[in-house]
Amino acid sequence: MANLLVDERDVKFALFEQLKVQDLCASDRFSGWNEKVLGLLLSEASKFAEKVLFPLNIEGDKVGARFEGGEVYSVPGTAEAYQSFVENGWLTACEEETLGGQGLPHVIKNAAHEMFFAANFPFMCYVNLTHDAAKLIELFGSEQQKSQYLHKMYGGEWLGTMALTEPAAGSDVGNIEFKATRNTDGTYSLVGQKIFITNGDSDVCENTVHMVLARIEGDPAGTKGLSIFIVPKFKINSDGSLGEANDVKCIGIEHKMGIKASPTTTMSFGEKGCCTGYLLGKEQDGIKIMFHMMNASRLEVGMWGQGTCSVSYMHALRYALERRQGQSIADPDSGQVPIIHHPDIRRTLLMMKSYIQGMRAMLYYCGYAMDRMAVVDNEEEKKKLQGIVDLLIPLCKAYPTEKGVEFASHAIQVYGGYGYTQEYPVEQFMRDSKVACIFEGTTGIQAMDLALRKIRMKKGQVFAEFLKDMDGMVNRAAELPGLKKHIEQFERTKSALAGIPAHLAEGAEANGVHYSYLKATPFLEAFGDVVVAWFLLWGAVVAHGQLEELFLKKKLEDAESRKSFIQKNTDAAFLDGKIRSAQFFIGNILPVTDGKIAALAWGDVSAWEAVDKSF
Repeated sequence: MANLLVDERDVKFALFEQLKVQDLCASDRFSGWNEKVLGLLLSEASKFAEKVLFPLNIEGDKVGARFEGGEVYSVPGTAEAYQSFVENGWLTACEEETLGGQGLPHVIKNAAHEMFFAANFPFMCYVNLTHDAAKLIELFGSEQQKSQYLHKMYGGEWLGTMALTEPAAGSDVGNIEFKATRNTDGTYSLVGQKIFITNGDSDVCENTVHMVLARIEGDPAGTKGLSIFIVPKFKINSDGSLGEANDVKCIGIEHKMGIKASPTTTMSFGEKGCCTGYLLGKEQDGIKIMFHMMNASRLEVGMWGQGTCSVSYMHALRYALERRQGQSIADPDSGQVPIIHHPDIRRTLLMMKSYIQGMRAMLYYCGYAMDRMAVVDNEEEKKKLQGIVDLLIPLCKAYPTEKGVEFASHAIQVYGGYGYTQEYPVEQFMRDSKVACIFEGTTGIQAMDLALRKIRMKKGQVFAEFLKDMDGMVNRAAELPGLKKHIEQFERTKSALAGIPAHLAEGAEANGVHYSYLKATPFLEAFGDVVVAWFLLWGAVVAHGQLEELFLKKKLEDAESRKSFIQKNTDAAFLDGKIRSAQFFIGNILPVTDGKIAALAWGDVSAWEAVDKSF
């Protein structure tokens, strides 16, 4: 267990054996790749995450970003790691070669990013924000803007940020007060303050390019009146060199419970009246442009939640295998045993493992659907894939991030008292994980998006067809020995879930629109449980077929010889574990999901009807 970040075997199982993403390589777009090379790339990503990023993360939590003399200083080693990351091609993994990219499928980037997130999320903030800011310029910028910024940003010389939040405009961006005034030369003068700006200032690169949402004087209130501007920390001379400072100033960084190596800044623009911004796209298209990156950005945050779950589990598993405490229930005279021999520890670990494997497949599936949209010619199939992505994005963002906090807590529990100390990193995992539930829209916002918009797409057809499409794999799983009760449970839970959209509509009609809002988060949780269970069943079907092939090759027919083989053979143990994960999840989690769905259908509205003082 040298790798304590992710289970590389399961990563490659989900990609190449379950989803078969290598089929993308048959398309012209990805014809330069094959399964072997993609696997080697992921192995290199794992090494970089383990050897470079994870040690930097542990040290970064102790040192933290510093704000001194009006300047922000990153954790020592960050700039060097960032340059190495860029040189290895990971900043532009999916971009075209003309932009310095590798043209990788997004699903492979997702898998690599799970490793990077598991290792060091604060570092990945530099990566993701720079990439997303540059991508907006690539998609919506003028030729002059592309020439000025893309090479420098994609090349790792300049960083990027998203400057959206203000004191009076957090999730409600329509309340933004940041002002822009037209200048006669086509530029804009900007004045205002932004808060909670990740990496708003640092010493990692020589320049930082801000994507700033602002309202041009005279434009309407609300989100429709917002525009977006490119605002570099240092202005750009005509020859591409850096010019004078652009009246952009960091006035402080937040003191946070976690991700201490990532400076969360308060930024002041135009204090001296000379902050120049350059319109990106058209006036009043700010929200439209920003939301272009929303699906990809929310999937990335979901990958961070997944990374947290994974690193928490891998550390807890190693500790449970090594920590000796108490006697075996099966053999009380055997002396102290590793704590993995204790039933409650085993239950906790298998619970974590089953969620992680199911969520991994779910997240990769969503990224794979994005890639398939880029290569299929059939318009109907493209529309179906887009519908699946739109349906799953709020789930992929919210569900794994909530589990990240929960699983970091489970890891601490496995460690016992030691887990609560800084001697081990699991307490850091818990502190770092919570903000993922807030980034890119809180869990509540994702739930409202799912319950009030996404399940209603095409009058509910997208949601209904997605559940219906599960039947093919479920029918295959029904043929596996020992899964009869599990399939019955899955079908029962899925059927109950399928009726909830109609119930929400009826409840809203009877009680008011607040009804759907009240039920949104519990619905997201229940939907997530069913989706994860489906991916686990899918994985079990694939694993069972491979395990039977191994038994046949070894001529193992009786149960005892097969059990003995599984105990001795690593690959057989892995495949058997895939089946156990599906059994555990369906047998232990879905009955609880039934209760969640029953509570949804029960229709209580007391939280809405209680007067404020009653709280």
